[in-house]
Amino acid sequence: MNALVRHPSSGINLPTALKGRVMFDESLAKHNSWRVGGPADVFFIPANKHDLVLFLQALPANLPIFWLGLGSNVLIRDGGVRAAVIETHGALNEITQLSDTEIWCDAGVTCAKLAKQCAKWNLGSAEFFAGIPGTLGGALAMNAGAFGGETWKHVVEVETINRRGEIQRRMPTDYVVSYRHVSGPVDEWFLGARLNFVSSDADGQAEIRALLARRKETQPIGEPSCGSVFTNPPGNYAARLIEDAGLKGFQIGDARVSNKHANFIINEGAATAAQLEQLIQLVITTVKKKFGIELIPEVRIVGEAVARQEEE
Repeated sequence: MNALVRHPSSGINLPTALKGRVMFDESLAKHNSWRVGGPADVFFIPANKHDLVLFLQALPANLPIFWLGLGSNVLIRDGGVRAAVIETHGALNEITQLSDTEIWCDAGVTCAKLAKQCAKWNLGSAEFFAGIPGTLGGALAMNAGAFGGETWKHVVEVETINRRGEIQRRMPTDYVVSYRHVSGPVDEWFLGARLNFVSSDADGQAEIRALLARRKETQPIGEPSCGSVFTNPPGNYAARLIEDAGLKGFQIGDARVSNKHANFIINEGAATAAQLEQLIQLVITTVKKKFGIELIPEVRIVGEAVARQEEE
């Protein structure tokens, strides 16, 4: 039996055996690539999988759970998240080679690290992961892709955990996977995956360098963004539609459509989540009015629009 200690403000009984970091009212602007958003009620960085199990088992059944990797591909509203936010990056960080063609990769491993390690192991067709600005967990959750590659084409099996802290393995047949969308068992989250690639004598490091150089040339790398904001419509490109609608460089407050790549929205320094969301909606409305095509956001928008002190 794990000893528990009750946190006074949240009312959550936390195991004293927890080795990870637990924070309350933690600003999420520090934990996402757009650098905006309000606080999380509870923010947890587990030390390991056992630590994660203990934490999940202690949570009230009615408290939502939100998983965060590098915080790319997410817009957290200014009022923050009424949930327990679990950050996987840095904790679930194991990557191992299982055979000449298969590896195991934890959900907290960055896609860039995954690509570079596969290149060292002479595993081909993994280079595209270098173009995904997030962790494997996020890539699994949305079937992320870049440079013509997609995550789930390489999945052999996944390891998941549910909110009761139960860990199990699942096959790709347990999921419905399509372009930038994955659906599967409810209230389960990815801990890692067994991935299959091809043995290759090609210089994977050189291919990654070439892909990253291409990415740097065409995308606003180094500026606060979420990556691509919209999925590409069938037979078209979101960036092309946004540019043809005359929105390249359009700005609301410090939220701006990138002049380098129109499917990126940049935080110029002091943008709010509300301004970013307003600009996203303006892009959707303008493109639909001009071309009759409704752009679908790739970015996940979460949280409350109004800060708690304004609600009281």
